[in-house]
Amino acid sequence: MSSSYENKYTRKQKIGAWWLMAGAKLVGWLPNWFLYHCFAPFIYFVMYRLLGYRKGVVRENLVTTFPEKSSQEIREIEQKFYRHLSEIVVDTFDLASMSHKEVKCRLEIENMEEHLEATRGKDWVAALGHYGSWEFFCGYGLHDKEATAIGVYHPLKNKAFDLFYRRMRLRIGAEPTPMKLLLRRLVSARRDGERFILGLIADQSPPKNYDIDHWYNFLGRPTAFFSGLEHISAKFGTPVYYLEIDKVKPGHYTSRFVQIYDGVEEVAEYEITQRYADALSNTIRRRPELWLWSHKRWKQQPKK
Repeated sequence: MSSSYENKYTRKQKIGAWWLMAGAKLVGWLPNWFLYHCFAPFIYFVMYRLLGYRKGVVRENLVTTFPEKSSQEIREIEQKFYRHLSEIVVDTFDLASMSHKEVKCRLEIENMEEHLEATRGKDWVAALGHYGSWEFFCGYGLHDKEATAIGVYHPLKNKAFDLFYRRMRLRIGAEPTPMKLLLRRLVSARRDGERFILGLIADQSPPKNYDIDHWYNFLGRPTAFFSGLEHISAKFGTPVYYLEIDKVKPGHYTSRFVQIYDGVEEVAEYEITQRYADALSNTIRRRPELWLWSHKRWKQQPKK
């Protein structure tokens, strides 16, 4: 699918992606102490102090989510978030040239052996959020080479960047699949007896033209979610595991899988997504600076 899908890009877009990858590799070859203790602080200064990148969105999201916190506490979380966001930028550069062994070390999964045994021979879904440094999970296929690790994504408007991210994810073991092609890809896998692992960043905000049929409680607010997690797990009978991530130090994370659906339990409609929303909410409240607050997550609200 990868080579045929690349035919959709123009020559100019491919050249742009090549330059992005070349630049990322050059930066990624710098020593980690420089990347995380010199380059990341520089990005933080430019993004937060100089440009004020989406500072209004971040501040509004934090104030609304944590009304019990003082303005000083909000500002501290805000600054920690921008420092973390700067490190995510560095992580992306680093991934472009990182060895497979290093990728596996950057996101340690504490219950890996237990999880591999529980999912042996099964298709399953990994539900993540924009928390920690989620791109490292693209390397999960390096742990379980008996299955195809499919990563769902929404194509970027800038096609050079879109292709850059596709190639970066491919080189560490993931198969990037656009949302609109996902169902066809999964049906094909089932038909051919191909075992799959589906990675979903499930906390994205649906577009305005999306048919919202339910509002979930997320961080104490009514929130719209894509229905993909719910529909796929029901249609294919796949267990769903939430990946709980924590940060150890810049560029290094620890995580563990928590099952939120076993693939056979009879659950009420919308229950699986609500379980995911609850799990992510708990994770965010423990260390709020690690979530992507610059995203306009609540731009859509229920009609009064």
